[in-house]
Amino acid sequence: MNPTRRVLILFALRGLVASAQSTTTTAGSLLSVFTVPGSFPTGAFTQGQSFYNDPTQTASQIQPVVVDPVETGVTYKLELTSPDSIPTNNTQDAHPLPPKASDDALLKQAMAQIIAISQNPVFGGNTCAQCQAGLEVAKFLALASPENGPALAIAMCTHFNFNSNCATMFSALSLGSVVTQVVANANVGGYDGQMLCNNFVGGLCPIPPATPLNLTSWFSKPKPNPLPAPKTPTGKRLNVLHISDFHLDPRYATSSEANCTSTPCCRSNKVNNASPNATLFHAPRYGAFKCDTPMALGLAALEAIPPMTGTQDTGFDFTLYTGDLVSHDPDNQLSRAYVEYTESLLFTLFKKNLGSGPVYTALGNHDSYNVQQDAQHAIGGELAEQFSWNYDHLAALWAHEEWLPEAAIDLARKFYSAFMVRRQDGLRIIALNTEMWYKANYFNYINLDQPDNSGMLRFLTDELQDAEDAGDRVWIIGHVLTGWDGTNPLVNPTDLFYQIVDRYSPHVIANIFFGHTHEDQNSIFYTNNATEMNAANALTTAWIGPGLTPLTNLNSGFRMYEVDSGTFEVMDAHTWRADVNAFPALDSQTAFGPTYVYEYSTRDTYGPHIAGGGWGANDPLNATFWHLVTEAMEADLSIVSTYNTLQGKTSVMTKPCTGACATAKICYIRSGSAAIARQNCQQGFGSVQS
Repeated sequence: MNPTRRVLILFALRGLVASAQSTTTTAGSLLSVFTVPGSFPTGAFTQGQSFYNDPTQTASQIQPVVVDPVETGVTYKLELTSPDSIPTNNTQDAHPLPPKASDDALLKQAMAQIIAISQNPVFGGNTCAQCQAGLEVAKFLALASPENGPALAIAMCTHFNFNSNCATMFSALSLGSVVTQVVANANVGGYDGQMLCNNFVGGLCPIPPATPLNLTSWFSKPKPNPLPAPKTPTGKRLNVLHISDFHLDPRYATSSEANCTSTPCCRSNKVNNASPNATLFHAPRYGAFKCDTPMALGLAALEAIPPMTGTQDTGFDFTLYTGDLVSHDPDNQLSRAYVEYTESLLFTLFKKNLGSGPVYTALGNHDSYNVQQDAQHAIGGELAEQFSWNYDHLAALWAHEEWLPEAAIDLARKFYSAFMVRRQDGLRIIALNTEMWYKANYFNYINLDQPDNSGMLRFLTDELQDAEDAGDRVWIIGHVLTGWDGTNPLVNPTDLFYQIVDRYSPHVIANIFFGHTHEDQNSIFYTNNATEMNAANALTTAWIGPGLTPLTNLNSGFRMYEVDSGTFEVMDAHTWRADVNAFPALDSQTAFGPTYVYEYSTRDTYGPHIAGGGWGANDPLNATFWHLVTEAMEADLSIVSTYNTLQGKTSVMTKPCTGACATAKICYIRSGSAAIARQNCQQGFGSVQS
């Protein structure tokens, strides 16, 4: 028999056997295995959809003709996303520079900064002092001659060898204008300068501790004592989909280098430096471990979700999307149009493929241009509005898809894409822009000793108070997590976030949902800033959703929650994944595509290990549950090994977690803020992507 024919028959038989495996839940029949058809799913698009290339081909990714549904007359050109026309630099979307300071302002700033330096106890002839003094010079240049700010950044980057491509990274069209804005406005002789020198200049300053909080006037009312009676379970289950970190790469070049030197790979302009003239690993049609999501994989996932979750006929009650639609391009290859293209395409695909339920979305750090940047309104003037184009576009798309009411749309336009929506069932969804505590956002380094420069946490507190007064429950969604190992967020704002969660849990906040890491993780919040971690003090859980992208060294995954419609507690969580390691074998045929498989039930995987007979069938998977799971982990480290495997979505690239790693992993699960994680946990074991 022809070898190719034998392989196809074996795969087909495997699909027939697998299709008989199912699990029954309130969602209907949950398939354990679903093999996606190999032919291109033109039905995933709206009727009459046109393409720049042939949708039946296998040699390259499909390029649909995307018409922006909210920007009149805008049709995105092939050159924007073609793997053969990746720009070397974007020349259309430069950010404004700060206004030139007057002589009087220069004098006042000089005095203020000299005083700040003289009072800062860190100084003493060390690298931190040198770094902050250098920032002082940069500050005065940014004030007096802002057009020279990017040039100074390039010169310093080159001199100190901070980056291999300084001229591109810090040009006025890239981060140069952003850095100039930040240095012009930051207190570089104080806390801001320490944090800049810690995070962006090779760790020249030690990371300062969290600034002590004064919450005397932060909360308008004390926490109720006793707490209101818990909501009564209805026994009726809602089906809620959680997708995160799609990272669609429309420039994915099939058969390009998938094992390149710098990620993301699978691009026509990427090579492996050890073999610059010959491809070592040809990029498979459906993706690879060092690459973002190709169109083929993204559509396969959307095609698999309804049948695997048993929601083909009903759809989901609602969907959570916790950020990062856009691929991991550097700033010089991004533009506003590229971001808007991705937003327009993916939200249209969500609407077409996931049913009628609303999709509640949090802005990701890659869902902006410049990437990871978002300016606070407090910066003032035109600088405060430089990212409003994105808030307006997102809000218009959400209105177009009829996912949010008018009040939430208006709020999202005005307030960094954050919003609150009160559903008819009484649950409130509060979406936050977590760029405002992400350490890679340069704008956060302006008056950083104040934990809420953007007003994001004031907004959250006020909305939670309204919910408490009305007797409603709340889900909070965001992108960048506040805790785990503490390597992603800034200390001060997440410390304040923790105190807010403490104040309004467990009676108001039912659950918190994040993304960003691409991994499957959890964080527990406790009373009194986690001074005593036990089951009685466990308040609320943050679910960190698995990402759809394989980047880096991960399988592709998604999750559905079963949620009680009265308490809005998670009763079970079902997770599916596709084995990225199997994708190369799919390239030679079109009979079938990726196989998504049922990975695990959270209740069934962890519940039986809880001391005292396991976890009751009607007990929610709340913070108490997760704390008891960590106690079971302490008694049996094999449970940590299971958690570690699932953290990477059962990727063959995930390394074992034993010894210090296991202890650290338990500590991370119990850490809801960067301050707690850095204080309590050994660093270096947070991710399975190495």
